[in-house]
Amino acid sequence: MKTTLRTDITVRDICEGFVYNELEGKGLFGLSGTLTIQPEYQRNYIYADGKKDVAVIESVLKNYPLGLIYFNKLGDGRLEVLDGQQRITSLGRYVTGKFAIKDANGMPQYFGALATDLQERILNTKLLIYECEGEESEIKEWFKTINIVGVPLNAQEISNAVYSGPFVTLCKAEFSNSQNANVQKWSAYISGAVNRQDFMECALDWVSRGKIEDYMSSHRFDNNISEVKAYFNSVIDWVSAVFMGVENEMRGLEWGRLYETYHHRAYNPKEVWEKVKELYADSYVKNRKGIFEYVLGGCVDTKLLEIRLFDDATKKSVYYRQTKEAEEKKISNCPYCAMGNDNNRTKIWLLKDMDADHVTAWSKGGTTDISNCQMLCKSHNRAKGNK
Repeated sequence: MKTTLRTDITVRDICEGFVYNELEGKGLFGLSGTLTIQPEYQRNYIYADGKKDVAVIESVLKNYPLGLIYFNKLGDGRLEVLDGQQRITSLGRYVTGKFAIKDANGMPQYFGALATDLQERILNTKLLIYECEGEESEIKEWFKTINIVGVPLNAQEISNAVYSGPFVTLCKAEFSNSQNANVQKWSAYISGAVNRQDFMECALDWVSRGKIEDYMSSHRFDNNISEVKAYFNSVIDWVSAVFMGVENEMRGLEWGRLYETYHHRAYNPKEVWEKVKELYADSYVKNRKGIFEYVLGGCVDTKLLEIRLFDDATKKSVYYRQTKEAEEKKISNCPYCAMGNDNNRTKIWLLKDMDADHVTAWSKGGTTDISNCQMLCKSHNRAKGNK
């Protein structure tokens, strides 16, 4: 890959013909139309938070270096931003009046209201730019290593770069568009940020059964995403139909896997939600995120709920009581061993070789307190837990 250092390009040059799409959050073109600021493989603009974008402008005004910027030079002489699109978009947005910085008195200052000398300082700032020329595979391999001003590329942003094409463009338009009216509904079940590709990653993870890169590679040049949309909507519709309400713990669950496992079963949504509310009110349930799979699975696998365990004081108290009674009767202090006919029938186990167990299972209404605790040898405790 060939690189050439350019020191002659100013902010004024970059902002000449700058076009920014507010709807999609993209800085599209600059440098009199010869620079594509956000090619397909680039992430969405994420600096519009009133902090990072302002920091870029303040750095220029203080003559602080903005760091190296990399352009990809195409065969026809046109340029694409390879690294630096967040900084360039921030500069373009400020110069074209899209946001304000604050002066020493905390008053907002748009570019048009700045003193002329400060305007000129920004516009005349020269940028350090490397123009890179190489094969597509070389450019994208290099892009995978980029970290942009302390905001690393996440896995999906890297995959979007590696498999850029019409498929990625369509997926981003559907799942990475914060203006999509469905985002609010999706947010009840998906965690993360739309503009960081988290929703797109989720949709691809579901339809590919976890094999995102294989799926993106095989569909890279597809001109439609109907399969992705259909599967994604099927999962969302199924979840919202089975569960009548929404809880915070539903966000970020493996709904794709749960859909594959349970969507063929019939559920009564009213009964399902009553059970969810009952479990939310149960102080013994430690893992609320596990409630939903527990209910979908027929309320069988209590490990999903991480039921509160007996504390050490309770274990010791029950152990010493059982051991004293067992020694008096000359039987094992493990009730199950005492009922057997082997050598363990009279064995007195050490505390470290026993585990606490619910006499009446929690799933059958048993409480996690001393009145419902018994100590079993580890073998019998495991055997009982596997039933």
